[in-house]
Amino acid sequence: MSSPESGATDARENPPVRRVSDWDAERLRGLAAEYETPLYVQDLDRVRENCERLLAAFPNADVRYAVKAHTGRAVLETVRDAGLDAECASAGEVDRALAAGFDGSRLHYTAVNPPARDLDYVAGVAEAEPDLTVTVGAVDTLDRLAERGYDGRVCVRVNPGVGAGHHEKVTTGGAAKFGIPYDRAAEAARAAAERFDVVGIHAHAGSGIDPEQLDSHRELVARMGDLARELADPGGEDSAAAANAAPLDLEYVDVGGGFGVPYEEDASPLDLSAVADATREAVAPLPDGTDLAVEPGRYVVADAGVLLTRVNTVKDTPDETVVGVDAGMTDLLRPAMYDAYHPIRNLGGAPGESPVAERPATPVTVAGPICETGDTLGRNRALADPSRGDLLAVGVAGAYGYEMASQYNSRPRPAEVALDDGRAAIARRRETLGDLTTVEREADRDRTDRPEGGR
Repeated sequence: MSSPESGATDARENPPVRRVSDWDAERLRGLAAEYETPLYVQDLDRVRENCERLLAAFPNADVRYAVKAHTGRAVLETVRDAGLDAECASAGEVDRALAAGFDGSRLHYTAVNPPARDLDYVAGVAEAEPDLTVTVGAVDTLDRLAERGYDGRVCVRVNPGVGAGHHEKVTTGGAAKFGIPYDRAAEAARAAAERFDVVGIHAHAGSGIDPEQLDSHRELVARMGDLARELADPGGEDSAAAANAAPLDLEYVDVGGGFGVPYEEDASPLDLSAVADATREAVAPLPDGTDLAVEPGRYVVADAGVLLTRVNTVKDTPDETVVGVDAGMTDLLRPAMYDAYHPIRNLGGAPGESPVAERPATPVTVAGPICETGDTLGRNRALADPSRGDLLAVGVAGAYGYEMASQYNSRPRPAEVALDDGRAAIARRRETLGDLTTVEREADRDRTDRPEGGR
């Protein structure tokens, strides 16, 4: 596997996941010393390798990156150049993708209960980028688009009644919030075709699907294949109205993403080639001219990222040893939000301390600075005996890490560094205390500048 400072290599030569132990410790210590902590490090070479692996596994499919996993400009530009399209869950993500150089033909906006301002923005973008596609999961959203004069490309999101994922909060396939119920989807798609250019159907099982959940994924894919064939050949349906309907020539059937990556050190990686083969088998045969589409997000960026944090407190208690660090749930929310596991490695560096290789492994709880009991990055973790000043690396943090960071407890968000062929550059600067009150100061200036009696 390429290290963070080496160039990209053939994706076939790389193990399917980068473990936290694979990162070069000396390089990470150098980055922490230069850019301070907490610090996200995102390896663009690894992002490219993951994109190449996906394209190789799905050679005849449309591969679209789920932007919500990591929206940084450096990552988006890397994904764009690798040949993946962009699947966006908000107007903000559409705006970021445009800024990163995606044109409308490579943009897919998935509207989930979209706020009015989101629809206003996307409808405006479509006027300049008519090849943009809007994925809609409610008839109500179709009506709202029509009210804005939009009559362009639409994909109908279906709720297949089948879900999977690493946590119930991200199992979307069976949740009523997402998509038009399967038994109403064909009717809704035909009705939509009277007002829009219906180009596809879409479903998504959930996020972080592991090898044990692939049966649910295959069931979802099979149902979507059945629906595509039903829409293409309505003459075979029982309903007289459906049988007399015009066939829909879909460009694609989008079966979502959610491909999981192993977070635990001893977890087996997803066999991507086997998943791709099973997906093609389950969805086949698709109508002539209809392609398969997938939307990986986590798989592209998760193992390309690491969070660096510095030990500031070591507290021995009768029950456990608590290791306090300068990163917490405001920097990496997944452990507190989903009880998610992230591997943690002690890189050492404490002044006057022995090298980590010479220290005994000690079970500790790694806790952040937030005033919440749930603010822990890991419990009962056997780390090389930590000391104040040590640098810890939290692995597989490239997906939904920085993206879910917040300013809770009035903590500025961390910096992010992008590694590209061994060169490090700031991708997102560290926020300052002044940034926390910027919007308030701007509001004060707005009130001061407003004419008396004005609004």
